Amino acid sequence: MHDVVIVGAGPVGLFLACELGLAGCSVLVLERSPEGRSPWKADPLGMRGLSAASVEAFYRRGMLHPLLTASGVHDDPGADPDTDEPSPPRGVSHFAGMMLDPAQVDVTALPFRLPGPAMDGVMTNLEAVETVLSERASKLGVEVRRGVTVSALAQDGDSVVVQARGHEYAARWVVGCDGGRSAVRGLAGFEFVGTEPQFTGYVVLATVADPEKLRPGFNLTPKGMYLRTPAEEYIGMLEFDGGAFDRSQRPTREHLQAVLRRVSGTDVTLTDVHLASSFTDRAMQTTTYRQGRVLLAGDSAHIHSPLGAQGLNLGLADAMNLGWKLAATVHGHAPDGLLDTYTHERRPIGAGVLDWTRAQAAAMKPDPHAQALQEVLRDLLGTRDGTTYVFKRTSGSSNRYDLGSEHPLVGRNAPDLRLEDGTRLGDLMQDGRGVALDFSIARSLRGSAMGWESRIRYVAGPARNDLGLEAVLVRPDGAVVWADDRAPDREAFEQAASLWFGSPQL
Repeated sequence: MHDVVIVGAGPVGLFLACELGLAGCSVLVLERSPEGRSPWKADPLGMRGLSAASVEAFYRRGMLHPLLTASGVHDDPGADPDTDEPSPPRGVSHFAGMMLDPAQVDVTALPFRLPGPAMDGVMTNLEAVETVLSERASKLGVEVRRGVTVSALAQDGDSVVVQARGHEYAARWVVGCDGGRSAVRGLAGFEFVGTEPQFTGYVVLATVADPEKLRPGFNLTPKGMYLRTPAEEYIGMLEFDGGAFDRSQRPTREHLQAVLRRVSGTDVTLTDVHLASSFTDRAMQTTTYRQGRVLLAGDSAHIHSPLGAQGLNLGLADAMNLGWKLAATVHGHAPDGLLDTYTHERRPIGAGVLDWTRAQAAAMKPDPHAQALQEVLRDLLGTRDGTTYVFKRTSGSSNRYDLGSEHPLVGRNAPDLRLEDGTRLGDLMQDGRGVALDFSIARSLRGSAMGWESRIRYVAGPARNDLGLEAVLVRPDGAVVWADDRAPDREAFEQAASLWFGSPQL
């Protein structure tokens, strides 16, 4: 029996497998696709943008440089590592197809932003992400079995049995990371609720006879939207047909050409279609992320349109949040209720992303009301405050878990604090433990922290930029669970450590 069976070997399932493997859990990953490689995962169709929070997750597990190399990025996305002055982000993306200027971001308004190797997002592709994660998972002893389609699932109070192709796989826990049409979600009886689609979207790799008829970039039109990228054969488009296209069918060249002509208002011609797929803005979410010993992460728990490119980032954050909590539960030292905090923390974040994509769909709708709204939005998004607001939402810097503390840093992703010797918080998190940073002259927390030595790394010393903090306790996923601006309160620290990391060792 494995500790955990993960269904789905995409980025979310593999990242979760790495987290569990790092914590010493026995992990089996079942993937229905027989092959890991696919043209849908390589550029340009597999192109994805990783947010600053996702890049930081790779950085904190020692996988940033392999990711950059696999992505063809030759420099770190962050600022000069020798400066302590935050710099503006390199990119902000768009809202509803309306592009934003990163120079407009007000850096002073970003909460607790410090420079580091993982300040900004990175353009990559699914193939690069999965390659890096697969290699790390293998080194950690994770087994991945491909060509395995899950057909049944049964659980009791102690274990879960997954059936696939006549074989049974038993585990103490099962996590569904098998995408928007998740078999695990259906088999385990999760309730899936939300809103129906407004549009059908298409991603197309095609030969265009007259590409000059299509303007580059995002183009909102009276009939929808189309996107033409520097890779001339790659085209994206949206048609507000209420999601009427039958997505069980592959779109034909004739259909795709007709849609492109309607939304672009041109007589452009597609001479050949190499690859094509469709999607909608159907936005659905499970009412809980856990049913007994079955959990969900990524698109298995929530689906939405790709507007804003937040789906992959949302799923990776699910995996980062769940991994250490499930590992602590497996090893028997999780405090009461720890695993339930996964739903409590991640479901509101997912709901916010669904609303973010709904808002963009509403603003893009080709009717007079939405077109009037677009004009208002363009004015707002052209301001410093508007651009900063969008960056906060899309980068993850505005996310904050409600952890019951009034301290403004608690519940937020920890900044990359750096000690005088140059060691960064990100360097200290690579083994998957929590981190207690003690900047106090008296090293007040040294004795208390020893009670959690196997779960919390204690590091003391002055910081180059301590943000006015005397001490901070960070979970393995990067969330700050306790912080003190004065002489550290040992009792408060011990309460926080017990709440998140269980009883101290005797």
